Amino acid sequence: MEEVRDLVEEDPPAEVLAEAAAAFGLLASASRLHIMWALAQGESDVTRLAERVGGALPAVSQHLTKLKLAGLVRARREGRRQMYVVDDPQVVAVVRLILNQMTERAGRGHAAPEARRVPRTGA
Repeated sequence: MEEVRDLVEEDPPAEVLAEAAAAFGLLASASRLHIMWALAQGESDVTRLAERVGGALPAVSQHLTKLKLAGLVRARREGRRQMYVVDDPQVVAVVRLILNQMTERAGRGHAAPEARRVPRTGA
């Protein structure tokens, strides 16, 4: 696995932290994360993405708009269709890293954080 190195030795500026938090916030949606995973495999139009991720066409289109506005995906016109792709290899690497890590954990029998929580009892 490729070693991750820091770009700077000091803490990132507040605006960089805010931008990163916003990007992670967008990826906190299972639907958007699935879309990012699919686009990391190659470009696609909204119809094929909706079929692949099992989402309604308008919802997938809205997710793509948010991801595009955040600069996480780009689109190009091909005839009457918009083709979407994740073109930042570092974003692809982050998505793959976390999903591969969670898949590996699931394979080892580790529960997701929500599944480990103790249910509340009483009123």
